[in-house]
Amino acid sequence: MQFFFIGESELVTAFRFVGVPGVAVNDARECLAVFRRVTRGLVEEAGVALPDAASSFAGIQADDGADTRVLIISEEVADSLGQELADWQLSGEYPLVVELPGLQGRIEGRKTLVDSIRDAIGIRV
Repeated sequence: MQFFFIGESELVTAFRFVGVPGVAVNDARECLAVFRRVTRGLVEEAGVALPDAASSFAGIQADDGADTRVLIISEEVADSLGQELADWQLSGEYPLVVELPGLQGRIEGRKTLVDSIRDAIGIRV
């Protein structure tokens, strides 16, 4: 399974320590550019200087079902992507997108994955 992270530079460094490549972004424009390139398998064009990441993602298209890919993004990145992220998630294509709280913690009013699952199945334990 291949993972990739988009978020704050401190979190990118933390994910690199555990072997997950990533790109630090500073504004909404960068978030959108990197997201589009990663979801299309063009990480090396997103300014990533990681040989393992570039070689494992180079030329892989989003509809290539050979590998399972998971894109991990911070909640701040998710907010800046807006409708672009919603459209991608509804497309059902890979990579799957997982949102994590950023450095400032959980954004007020956002549902967690567990809360969404509980709402969907209607069971609370």
